[in-house]
Amino acid sequence: MGNIKSQGSGCACATHHTIEANRRLRDSLPPDDRSDFERAKRGFIGKLDSTIIRNDKGEVVWDMDQYAFLAPDAPAPETVNPSLWRQAQLNTHHGLFKVCERIYQVRGYDISNITFVEGDTGWIVIDPCCTLEVAHAALELVTSFLGERKIKAVLYTHSHIDHFGGAKGIVSEADVAADHVKIIAPEHFTEETISENVYAGNAMGRRASYMFGNLLPSGERGFVDAGLGKHLAAGESTLILPTVDITRTGQTLLIDGVEIVFQLTPGTEAPAEMNFHFPQFKALCMAENTCAVMHNLYTLRGAKIRDARAWSTYINEAIELFGAETDVMFISHHWPRWGREDIVEYLKKQRDVYRYIHDQTLRLANHGYTMVEIAEMMALPKSLDQCWSIRGYYGTVNHNSKAVYQRYLGWFDANPANLHPLPPVEAGKRYVEFMGGADALLSKARDYFEKGEYRWVAQVVNHLVFADPDNRVARELQAAALEQLGYQAESGPWRNFYLTGAMELREGVERTHKALKFASMDYLRAMPEELIFDYWAIRLNGPKAEGRTLAIKFDFYDDNKQYVVQLENSVLNYSPAKLGDRADATVRIKRHVFNEIQAETTTFDAEIASGSVQIEGRAEALSELLSLFDTFDYWFDIVTP
Repeated sequence: MGNIKSQGSGCACATHHTIEANRRLRDSLPPDDRSDFERAKRGFIGKLDSTIIRNDKGEVVWDMDQYAFLAPDAPAPETVNPSLWRQAQLNTHHGLFKVCERIYQVRGYDISNITFVEGDTGWIVIDPCCTLEVAHAALELVTSFLGERKIKAVLYTHSHIDHFGGAKGIVSEADVAADHVKIIAPEHFTEETISENVYAGNAMGRRASYMFGNLLPSGERGFVDAGLGKHLAAGESTLILPTVDITRTGQTLLIDGVEIVFQLTPGTEAPAEMNFHFPQFKALCMAENTCAVMHNLYTLRGAKIRDARAWSTYINEAIELFGAETDVMFISHHWPRWGREDIVEYLKKQRDVYRYIHDQTLRLANHGYTMVEIAEMMALPKSLDQCWSIRGYYGTVNHNSKAVYQRYLGWFDANPANLHPLPPVEAGKRYVEFMGGADALLSKARDYFEKGEYRWVAQVVNHLVFADPDNRVARELQAAALEQLGYQAESGPWRNFYLTGAMELREGVERTHKALKFASMDYLRAMPEELIFDYWAIRLNGPKAEGRTLAIKFDFYDDNKQYVVQLENSVLNYSPAKLGDRADATVRIKRHVFNEIQAETTTFDAEIASGSVQIEGRAEALSELLSLFDTFDYWFDIVTP
């Protein structure tokens, strides 16, 4: 049991079972022809003098120095899956790169890439990173090597924050409003961008802290990579709304002398996404629909299940539309590919991995196998499994197969024993009792740990942790099992989940960390009032509201919009106000003040006291309604009850 005890920095060494598992994995990997390493450094022009990027307060928002341990010639340590180690080394390449004539990328200063296309007079920028600080640093890097040019247009490939959040680091809202800069995005971009992180935003953000390893120290026993890139940049995320919508495949724009042909791909990697082709450069941008990984059909931070069939179909359509006229392909993560034959072969593998998982999951489901059974049975054919560009560094065959099952058949496997199971704490107490008590359970679990059965140890000891979260021996044993699973994981998010869970079992939840915030003031300004009222309805504590009825009119007089928010049957509904609507109170408020209240930079009470908000009717009705809202704790427990 010597390896169970945490050592040094709080992490244990790899056990001989983990070392052997990683050796077997290494022996099964494709031959490493190093071509990806050549692609990752091809076209390198230069990099920032310092690998550290800071915000206006001097706080570090990006630091590549912390990955010095990932030296190009460093062999994989025993505590890192050798395939993930290779991907982590590839993702350390950073700086300015030339993709082809007039197309450049800055890579390695965020989890995503920012691309600069040279127009006749200025830049067309694709996907301005996650935060304004890193986007601005990228622009400065480009300017230092290629000269200063005005930005004529910004293209958002899709509705995920790492592809638009840095917009204000390179352009201003004033220039966009004056039509000096066009903001181009796929249709429904705005609604999908705003809605994805609102309704379940608190839970999604907390889970993202596990998925992206935000709480882990970097190093051989901690965070090494996110698979899709190094990690998410810190700093201020912004949003400038699109001024031009792409509404159909085949739509063409001429921007600063550059022709762009678009392909809409809704419901793929993002609900609103698009690929596009530059005919004069014979260059294809595949957005995030293809990367140098197998992507997620279900993202572990939590989001709607993605459509594997549609995803595969759109990649095939891209081959048909653009394959014959493409000499270089670049993407929103990782490195480009050159040569028509290589590009088409790459796209076919990406197309087929999602189609294979989709079709084979449903084939097995129609034989009566359940979601968990199918995930264990699924294995890619050798032609796909032996391809580096679709290894499971981000998504995995296992959880992507489960996503397909859930999309079509939901969470229930049709076994009535699983229709109404006990919740974790109640089930945990009974499991412990059935196993003869805590000591007996731990004794048997230790035996399985020594056998290297870490999945089973984590599963069975979890029952004891939930039955008795103060049992330190149980927490340490489960942490040790999760840690070994993390050391073996090929997927960056799987490793991060396992190691973060192990850390919080040992150390508890550290609530002094800065919480991830996806909804900035830019988001709030872009939200329709209906979306905010929907979120209010989610915050309403239904049992606490039972028997209460309230109706409050909100008059956003600067926008000439009025709504009635009504509490009845423990449900909050809203509708545009009509003449004669009954209300307990009317709240007259400017929309920007309402936004500041939602951002918690001020309160209704403070604004009422200052006179910027007026209430007519029964003034206490507003405070009565607000008292029924829950406040969500970002740092809720995950690995303990």
